[in-house]
Amino acid sequence: MTGYRLQYAPPADLALDSMEAQLRARFDAGMLAWLAPDPYGHGSAPIDRDEDRREATVSGVVIRYYVSRSVLTVTVVRLVFV
Repeated sequence: MTGYRLQYAPPADLALDSMEAQLRARFDAGMLAWLAPDPYGHGSAPIDRDEDRREATVSGVVIRYYVSRSVLTVTVVRLVFV
């Protein structure tokens, strides 16, 4: 299976920019290692009843994202970290 392309909506992109370098490196590696290949697996859960609107934790960062199967894209819309 081909991996999904990752993209970030503006609020998530701003949060990424505020991450410390070590967390950002772990987060980016986690996104590429498990979310991009399979956005429906690895402990992710659908939000409400929409299978393509999901929530997961990647390297300690909670994310909400949408999956577009037709264009193989994951769009992260929100991320929260401490």
